[in-house]
Amino acid sequence: MNLKSLAKDTAIYGLSSIVGRFLNYLLVILHTRVIPAESGGYGISTNLYAWTALMLALLTFGMETTFFRFAGKETENSDKVYSTALRYVGSLCVLFLVLVFGFLKPVSGALGYGAHPEYIACIAVITALDAFQAIMFVRLRQQKRAVKFVTLKLSFIFASILLNLFVFLVLPSMFSSHPGLQQAFLKYDYGAGFIFFINLICTTCVTFGFIPEIKGIRAGFDRQLFKRMLSYTWPLLLMSVVGVLNQVADKILLPELMPGEQGKVQLGIYGACVKIAMIMSMLVQAFRYAYEPIVFSEAKSKDSNKTLADGMKWFIIFSLLAYLAVMFYLPVLKYIIGSGYWEGLDVVPVVMLAELFMGIYFNLSFWYKLTDQTWWGAIINAIAVAVMIGINVIFVPKVGYWACAWGGFAGYGIAMLISYFLGQKKYPISYDLRTIFTFVLIAGVYYFLYDELRMWGAKTWILLVAGTLFLASYAYFIWKYIKQSR
Repeated sequence: MNLKSLAKDTAIYGLSSIVGRFLNYLLVILHTRVIPAESGGYGISTNLYAWTALMLALLTFGMETTFFRFAGKETENSDKVYSTALRYVGSLCVLFLVLVFGFLKPVSGALGYGAHPEYIACIAVITALDAFQAIMFVRLRQQKRAVKFVTLKLSFIFASILLNLFVFLVLPSMFSSHPGLQQAFLKYDYGAGFIFFINLICTTCVTFGFIPEIKGIRAGFDRQLFKRMLSYTWPLLLMSVVGVLNQVADKILLPELMPGEQGKVQLGIYGACVKIAMIMSMLVQAFRYAYEPIVFSEAKSKDSNKTLADGMKWFIIFSLLAYLAVMFYLPVLKYIIGSGYWEGLDVVPVVMLAELFMGIYFNLSFWYKLTDQTWWGAIINAIAVAVMIGINVIFVPKVGYWACAWGGFAGYGIAMLISYFLGQKKYPISYDLRTIFTFVLIAGVYYFLYDELRMWGAKTWILLVAGTLFLASYAYFIWKYIKQSR
């Protein structure tokens, strides 16, 4: 594997993911200061975006990975594959919108938002547009058009940032002279509803940037090709749905398992603190954008085994670096969210480990994708989500959002272990376990020492200095290993 190429592509795609998420932290600062924790407004946002993620998985229908698989085959026409996938997902999106708007009031009431059906309408349109755009974004990745990919992603992000700054920073300063604005904020759950309206505007605008890609639909719909794609993708759909459930089921279940305002308050606190842990998911996403096309393009190469082994090793090494960075600078990073949400900060280490397990599981999942046994992914994810939901159902009423954190940890941990042991039997890969465990041990020792200082009540500046030294030492070990590997 060309490590420089992987690093370059990861950096390019990471620009839209990492920079975008970083800028969105500014929104968390705004939202968690304007929307009081005790109002539960931030919990509403967390809950509805969890539903959005689940519906997005259903509407994309696993076609992102399926497109890569079929477009990379010499026997298939990539234009025809793209057009077939785009037409199918587009049809699903139209059907979804017809059903939601046809039954808007019953759906809103069932989800607990009978007083605000406009929230559900906004979320439905956003989800449909995101699903349609997902196929076009994957086309850009397949064509290695990273510049346009990043441009469109950042266009959405910057437009969203500007509108949120205006709504949550400028408008509140006008409350005294324009009481109607304050009434609007209160009407829409202290401004939580405006988050959805802004998202709808920005997502709609980005769609216009895809006009050239939309024209690709002219290549037609190949029924025979679609049948082959469907047989490959339906297990991916199941895998995707249960995979998303692993990420969002806790945010969907918590208000149901802890009814009333307390559930929304707990969810708001948990959702805000999880934002800090999302640094790990940003790294996973950036790595996936760059790594997935490389793996599929080199599937028949004699070096494919080494590609997968190297990818796993470097992912874990640098993910641990990111984990330590967040842990060591948490005394500073906590200011990302309002002080009313700080009581949930202790879940951040657990949630980040769950995200690390998810990233490792993603790397391990290629054995069943490359052997066209994608139904194994559905089975593994189903087991994981069953564990996670079980932990939530049993413990949320007792310990609140802590059950959500440990549920994700257990779910992804089990998925990771099952996939590793099955994969080694069905598609053996020579992972460099010695190097991996060496870096895991180094990171574990540094985190233990830092946590001991924290438990002893060390002052913030001491924690920051110690954390910086530990982080620099870990980075030195990485540099030394890279130098020795050349």
